[in-house]
Amino acid sequence: MPPTALFDLDGTLVDSAPDIHAAVDRMAARLGLRRYARAEVVGMIGDGVRALVERALAARGRAFDEMAYQAFLADYTANAAVETAPFPGIPAALDALAASGWRLAICTNKPEGATRALLAAIGLADRFAAIGAGDSFPVRKPDPAHLRATLAAAGGEAARAVMIGDHRNDVAAAAGAGIPCIFAAWGYGTAAMAEGAAAVATHPGEVPVLCGRLLAAPATA
Repeated sequence: MPPTALFDLDGTLVDSAPDIHAAVDRMAARLGLRRYARAEVVGMIGDGVRALVERALAARGRAFDEMAYQAFLADYTANAAVETAPFPGIPAALDALAASGWRLAICTNKPEGATRALLAAIGLADRFAAIGAGDSFPVRKPDPAHLRATLAAAGGEAARAVMIGDHRNDVAAAAGAGIPCIFAAWGYGTAAMAEGAAAVATHPGEVPVLCGRLLAAPATA
């Protein structure tokens, strides 16, 4: 069975903060709220769109609003790839993994509609054997069942898989699933979120080599 590399999306494969920030500011304008600093929005990314909206509203003293959430979701899905692009080095890293026989998959807390629209717009849709989004299964990261279900959809197995992500949810989900995690230090997560990761990559170009090492480690220990 070929090995599987499971990637987080926002902050790992793509720099989506500009479009998420713009959508949050448009929501704020609709509700008559003060705009947000980029750092505020980046700190809200990682737990899915509902949590993002809840945090954004709470930061302006507002309770969660279902209508505001649905409006944000529709707006963001339609505008998810205006400025969003793969991080430098990501396409080459994906190419290197594929050339080495790795199967690729995405495990993200972003909704599936927005995920697929974004991947199609930036030309990455055909690279992945499976997409496990935030609404694809009954659970989502940090629940390891989200990672397991994505891996199963990709036709992989935990003994021959590696997770790559920039958030504590990625590290926790991988640990629970018995899969080593590479922390993507170029992403949005803080350095403290790397605790428990099997390795830390400072640039996407390091990922293919680290994946190979982590997969080989149990056999050589």
